Amino acid sequence: ESDDWILLKRITFPSIVHSEESIRYAHRSFQVRDSDVFNVTYPKSGTTWMQEILTLIYSNGDPTFSQSTPCWERVPWVEHKTAMQYLENRPSPRLITSHLPATIFPEKFFTSQAKAIYTVRDPKDICVSLYHYTKMSSFLEHREDFGEFIELFSTGKILFGTWFDHVKSWLAYKNEKKFLLLVYDELLKDLRGSVVRICEFLGKNLDSTVVDSVVENASFGVMKNNKMVNYTLVPEDVLDQKISPFFRKGVSGDWKTHFTEEQSAAFNRLYQENMNGLETKFPWDEFHVEKHQET
Repeated sequence: ESDDWILLKRITFPSIVHSEESIRYAHRSFQVRDSDVFNVTYPKSGTTWMQEILTLIYSNGDPTFSQSTPCWERVPWVEHKTAMQYLENRPSPRLITSHLPATIFPEKFFTSQAKAIYTVRDPKDICVSLYHYTKMSSFLEHREDFGEFIELFSTGKILFGTWFDHVKSWLAYKNEKKFLLLVYDELLKDLRGSVVRICEFLGKNLDSTVVDSVVENASFGVMKNNKMVNYTLVPEDVLDQKISPFFRKGVSGDWKTHFTEEQSAAFNRLYQENMNGLETKFPWDEFHVEKHQET
């Protein structure tokens, strides 16, 4: 194992922001409050977007906080080494980000009244997004060959284990009142409707001008130009945005410009093997089910 990685429960974590202690702290020791709101995602599924949406909802649509404080301080990761300093003395309600699967998520969450929003994105789009992200980041293994990268992604030899395990670990809670399942494509299609759903889930009654401001300030263009959100504050030797911008496209279906037909078919088979029999249906399921020709 290289020094860049920590391996725990068969899941790899980049050591630049994680340590064994920080992950154990998150899982076992973190004191969850009933008023906590968690933004949970597999990487590249709209994490930063949700940090922005939540910040704006809790600022009543006023973008000042969003424009003056980095997103990782406003909605910090519970599994990062900085979690204690950012979270322990913070007044409630705390907004907290996590990429942890449910299996090693803060244990105390499950017996609390705290809420979690889980955003799911098409895994092929995540694979493409991660491919470009590994290119620009100094702490992730990059494979120039996209086919090799799909292999790493499919087998979970990349950060946070496999997408399949992650999503399934969280879908187990989808019928609980404290859990809201969102789909990245739906945020793209109807951001306003999604913001309204999030507000209802959180019991936040915002009037329509406030909702408008949340939607406007959480748009791709505004976020891409906000240095508190676009990760340009991170030193170039860690994230080199000359290679690929952190906010690249923010679309769905970009996988079609990267996957060959063979790669796509192979991934579809893997998707079916892993996701078969789940009652939750996603907008991309139809693309990942092989169309069987009638003979």
